[in-house]
Amino acid sequence: MRYYGHGVCVKWLDMPTYCIGLPNGMVESSTRVCNYTGGTPTQRPNPRQAITSAREGGIRLLVLCRRMWRFMQRDNLHRVLGLIMLLMVLSSLGIAWLEPSISFGNALWWSIVTLATVGYGDISPATIGGRAIAVVVMMMGIGLLGMCSAAIATMLVVKRIKEDRGMSSFLFEHHLILCEWNQRARTILRELRADPHTAEAPIVLIADLENKPIDDENVFFIQGPVNDATLQRANLASAKTVIILGQDRLEVTARDAQVVLAALTVESINPQAYTIVELVDPAHAPFCERAHANEIIVGNELSSRLISRATLHHGMSKVVSDLLSASHGNELYTLAIPASLVGRAFIEVFLEIKQHYDSIVLAVQHGEDGAVLTNPPGTYQLAAGDALIIIAQERPHLK
Repeated sequence: MRYYGHGVCVKWLDMPTYCIGLPNGMVESSTRVCNYTGGTPTQRPNPRQAITSAREGGIRLLVLCRRMWRFMQRDNLHRVLGLIMLLMVLSSLGIAWLEPSISFGNALWWSIVTLATVGYGDISPATIGGRAIAVVVMMMGIGLLGMCSAAIATMLVVKRIKEDRGMSSFLFEHHLILCEWNQRARTILRELRADPHTAEAPIVLIADLENKPIDDENVFFIQGPVNDATLQRANLASAKTVIILGQDRLEVTARDAQVVLAALTVESINPQAYTIVELVDPAHAPFCERAHANEIIVGNELSSRLISRATLHHGMSKVVSDLLSASHGNELYTLAIPASLVGRAFIEVFLEIKQHYDSIVLAVQHGEDGAVLTNPPGTYQLAAGDALIIIAQERPHLK
C-alpha cells in the first residue's frame, strides 16, 4: 500500500496503491479509508514477513554450518579437532580420578591450559599418575595444535592461490562483471575506483589469463573464457552490470563475434543485468541490438568522431576528456527526477539547477534504459520516470 500525503509517499505493507487528494490527511482506496498524522502512517508488523525472514535466517545458518563441516572434512580438521576434544576429556577424567583435591571442572580447565601450552600454574597434579598424564597431554598437545595450525594456514594459502589463479566462485549481489582484460579494462577499473560510489565495489573479472592481472582486493578473478560456466561462477544471475570487451589478439570479425556471443549468453541468463558491449566494426552493432545489449560502444568510431570534432573545433578533446574522467574536473551524472520537478518545463529546471547546484542539464533520459533526448526544447515537460544527465563538479542531491 502506498500513502501520498503533503507530497510524501510512504510504503506500508504489501497492498494495492491508494489515491491522493482527500482533506485532513485522508487516504482512500476501493476497499478502505485510513487516517494518518503528518503524512506518515504508523508501521504495522507483518507476521508473514517476520516468519519468512526467520525461515531465511535459519536456512542461511544451516547452509553456513554445512559449509563449515565440508571444509573441516576436506582438510581433515574434524579428525584433529576430534582428537583434541578426546584428549581433553580423557585427561580431565584421569586427573579428577587420580588427584583427590582436583574436581572435574578444575581438571578440564587444567587440560585446556596445558594443551594450549599456556601453563598458568594455578592447578598442577601432585601424584605420579597425574604427572604422567600431564606429560602425555603436553607432548600430544603440541603436535595436535601444530597440525591444526598447519591445516588452517594451508587453507588460507590455498584460498589465496585459488583466488589469484581464478579458480574460485563468488556469490556477490548487485555487483559488476568485467569480461576480458586489456589496457582499456585497466583504464575502466581506474576510473571506477576514482568514483566514490564504486571505489570499493566488488568487481568480478573474467579473463583467460594465468593469474590475476591487477592488485586490487575488491577485484575477484575468474580464469577462463566468457561462457556459461564462468558466468555462473561470477553469479551473473545477481549481477547489476556486465561490461563485455573484445580480445585484442583476435582479428576484427572474430573479436566482435565473441562479444556478440557473450552478450547473448549474458542476456539469456540474466535479462535484468545492464549490458555494455565494446565493438570494433559498427556493422556488427545490429547483432548486439538483437542480443538486447543496453549500450553498444564502437571504440574506433568514437575516437574518429572525436578527432574530427577536434579538427574543426580546437580543444574539443580536452572538454570530452574532462567530462569522462572521474579523477579531475567536471563529470557526467545521471539523476532521477524528484517529484517536485515532474511536470515542469525543461528551461525552468535547467535554470533552477544551474542557480542552486551550479550544474548544467545536458539531456533527459526516458526511463532507466530509455532513449536520451540531448538539449531538449525549453518547453519540454519532465515526466515521472525521467532522468537528468547533468554536468557537475560533484554529484548533486536534487530535492
